[in-house]
Amino acid sequence: MEKDLRQQKTNIIKIALFGPESTGKTTLAKQLADYYETEWVPEFARDYLQEKWEENKHICVADDMMPIAYGQTALENEKLASANKYLFCDTNLMVTKVFSEMYYGFCDPLLNEAALKHEYDLFFLTDIDVPWEKDDIRDTPEGRETVFSVFKQTLIDTKKPYIILSGNKETRLAKATAIIDNLTIAKEHGFSPNDFVQIYNRGISFDAILKQLEFLENGIAKSNLVNPATIGNGILSLSEKDFEEKALFFDNEKEKLKIKKFVPASGAATRMFKFLTAFLNDFDIQKETINAYINRKKDKELAIFIIGMDKFPFFKELDQKLRQIYPDFEALERDYKNYYFIKLLLSPDHFDFANKPKAVLPFHWYGTHIANPIEEHLNECVHYATSNKVSNLHFTVSEIHQNLFYKGVDEVIGKIEEPSGVKINIGYSYQNKSTDSITIDENNKLVKDKNDNLIFRPGGHGALIENLNDLDADVIFIKNIDNVIQNHIDKITLYKKSLAGVLIEVQQKVFSYLKAIDRNEIKENHLEDIVLFLKEELNVEMGNDFNKFTFENKISKIRELLDRPIRVCGMVKNEGEPGGGPFWVMNDKGVASLQIVETSQVDLANKKQQTILAESTHFNPVDLVCGIKNYKDEKFDLLQFVDQKAGFIVEKSVDGKTVRSYELPGLWNGSMANWLTIFVAVPLITFNPVKTVNDLLKAAHQPQ
Repeated sequence: MEKDLRQQKTNIIKIALFGPESTGKTTLAKQLADYYETEWVPEFARDYLQEKWEENKHICVADDMMPIAYGQTALENEKLASANKYLFCDTNLMVTKVFSEMYYGFCDPLLNEAALKHEYDLFFLTDIDVPWEKDDIRDTPEGRETVFSVFKQTLIDTKKPYIILSGNKETRLAKATAIIDNLTIAKEHGFSPNDFVQIYNRGISFDAILKQLEFLENGIAKSNLVNPATIGNGILSLSEKDFEEKALFFDNEKEKLKIKKFVPASGAATRMFKFLTAFLNDFDIQKETINAYINRKKDKELAIFIIGMDKFPFFKELDQKLRQIYPDFEALERDYKNYYFIKLLLSPDHFDFANKPKAVLPFHWYGTHIANPIEEHLNECVHYATSNKVSNLHFTVSEIHQNLFYKGVDEVIGKIEEPSGVKINIGYSYQNKSTDSITIDENNKLVKDKNDNLIFRPGGHGALIENLNDLDADVIFIKNIDNVIQNHIDKITLYKKSLAGVLIEVQQKVFSYLKAIDRNEIKENHLEDIVLFLKEELNVEMGNDFNKFTFENKISKIRELLDRPIRVCGMVKNEGEPGGGPFWVMNDKGVASLQIVETSQVDLANKKQQTILAESTHFNPVDLVCGIKNYKDEKFDLLQFVDQKAGFIVEKSVDGKTVRSYELPGLWNGSMANWLTIFVAVPLITFNPVKTVNDLLKAAHQPQ
């Protein structure tokens, strides 16, 4: 036998089966070779050691390691010559290296070097969840967990691309073939095995990655605006009496329903303090005055912040802390006082507000205490999202902020539950990492960090459609974490309940029609009423060819249009706030529907589209009430109602370089594009977001 440990170079995709003895490596190697009609490399050591045993009952010793290594390499190179696209290796020199180190406390330098040099496109680490089978050359089954850990750590230490395979042999084969098929596609698109494993471990399907790349390369089609939705043309206008009646209707129905409030709250407050962070980064108190900086940068936000500083709910606590840190604080010049105030506010060693979630920041001063958005949302929840003395509230949070939410809730829940007599159940969920997006640079190359790992970015708030999809409730109120108010809880309650009343009224009609269809009770003379209901209450126009359909096809079309999740969205008058608005939008099939559209979704180079955008009278304050169950009381799969073409391409900065990534269709934009939609005009009092810290100076956030 030629003593050579070098692998032959090849374009064949090589998969190494790697793991402790009796973990199904041979079985899987044979299965995969049969499936892909190619070769597999047996374990040379098995025949070699079996022969030793049969001849004189000799067992494996340290001196056998190198002959096994040479034999395994020769066998792999031999099988490679006749392999078809893939080669599956029952074992490899890395296994020999591990066993040599485990049993003999030593690995020949030649073996160690070759084991590290040998390359495979992927290692399948076979789990120990299969029964141990005895034979002449196997050790004992004891300590399998320890041995498995050694194998796993070896792959980590040597930075080999690996995926753990668990389950029975059928499950493993199905999982392995799906992985290999995607790995093949990944390599064809220039992804390395390590790239592929990072994507796989994040739970992102490779199909999703390919779609992201397609969007990043070709761009995303802009929305085709037909008209702005206005009062009487897509937006329902209610009188104060109407609001009261709808709210009363909800109150009369709510005990039959499971109600939940859903609050997206996973982001940090970075943008709230963006202008202050920029100030600290660019300002030198030794060289210029704050007023000079404001004039140089035309920074009105900073001027407003400083003028209104003592009105912020956190002012007193910061002021006291400053006087502890700087005993001569009172004697300092005004610029130094303001500078130190801002520095302390953002300091990671002290208040660190820009890196905390908005949910735990001080928003409102009540004289007796300071309230944060967690407290305000719990208080709102017991007022309008309660049924049978139970209120259910769900926060989407980031994992790193989870404990801050626990602490924030624990501090206030008692004082809200006790006087209200309402039990508040709180749930949490994270934004799924499988919805993350890869990033590309200006040359359309994948962006990686200094360790050669892909850089992923969250897929935007559209990813939260998956969180919403996991909830079980009849009625779900949706409201952003920063959209709270210090006063007028009675007004907020009225308008939220009234939106829910609209939802339930419409839902009951929709359900009655669908149940009648199931019972074959709908006749030809009923169709006109249903079509009128679709048009006038759901803003759904039937196509011109509807009247040409057979009766059966008309019923089928009506069922398809009605059997969808429903959303009722509050709309406030447009006063120039950034964000989405209500529009009639034409899809690629020529069907117009009501949609919430962001400015970034509009082709601003098109004068007609620009004019329609400018004519918008209302704004979406993210004030939604949703019905996510069908007429059979089954949950809809909300992912089936997403317009996948309505995502966003965003530009960000990584290490000072511009990168691009794809964001999923927004939660209330494209992710709900194919829902039944009702827009209702609501007063401005319902819309009080805190996008920048200066918004806390507005009347809605100040004590009266």
